[in-house]
Amino acid sequence: MSSTLQRKVILVTRKTRLEELIARHHTAAQAKFYIEHLGADFGDYQREHDTYAAARHAVLAVLEAYGRYQAIDRAYLANFLFAPGDVVLALGQDGLVANIMKYLEGQPLAGLNPEPSRYDGVLLPFDARDLETLLPEFIADRRPIKEVTMACATLTDRQTLYAVNDLFIGPRTHTSARYEIRHGARHEVQSSSGVIVSTGLGSTAWMKSVITGSSAIASAWAHRKPELDYTPLPWNADRLQFAVREPFPSKTSGAELAFGLIERGEHLSLRSFMPENGVIFSDGIESDYLQFNAGTEAVIAVAEKRGRLLV
Repeated sequence: MSSTLQRKVILVTRKTRLEELIARHHTAAQAKFYIEHLGADFGDYQREHDTYAAARHAVLAVLEAYGRYQAIDRAYLANFLFAPGDVVLALGQDGLVANIMKYLEGQPLAGLNPEPSRYDGVLLPFDARDLETLLPEFIADRRPIKEVTMACATLTDRQTLYAVNDLFIGPRTHTSARYEIRHGARHEVQSSSGVIVSTGLGSTAWMKSVITGSSAIASAWAHRKPELDYTPLPWNADRLQFAVREPFPSKTSGAELAFGLIERGEHLSLRSFMPENGVIFSDGIESDYLQFNAGTEAVIAVAEKRGRLLV
């Protein structure tokens, strides 16, 4: 057996919406009652689940024939150890790909779309039904790689958190975040609803919505037509963007340092003034967070490692 055939394949899956509902309501019947009581279409949940289950079954059949693989649920990612030679497959939505990538150390990652008619799949370039043909190419490194820049938040105690799309620094609840922000020679104390730091990949998502909304509000206030000329960063750009959400100017807080770029080799630092409920989370996964309470300093920079997405 050749060395390429010895490579282990790690398949990462996620629960469907129906499975999450059953976990919450204990039975499918109770889940159906809950959804239909709200006036929603339970059939859509069932169809999505059935299609995903069929895709998962097809992918596992290919991996069974290959032989050396392991399947895990995304809930176990934080504690899973990937080997350097692993090939990683994500079967799910774009968010699953981003969630996996930040735990990797250069291993190639392929996003498999379980239902192309439902998901646009920016990070899911492959149809799950084509895995039998694609797997030998993945194993032998015969597919192109697209590099993805990541962001990294490092706390005073050296805890770190990576992000493929964006980092959020702010309050866990809908209270105001209080902190000192420093970027180069500029610094100020702020009160806001939080700070977003976006990678090139994330610049097409949350950051775009923040800038679009801010532009629309400013244009409406000035009674003029919006003139937004926003260009997202490339996925492999060596810089990050940051934006402060709803900064509030007062006697003790400013609102001038509201947007900027963090080039590789530079950093953005924030020191928390929040006695409790301060958090940093990445890629929309609020359950995977660092505490950011009073006295803690977070240093945000372009991560040394990059994601490697098979295309």
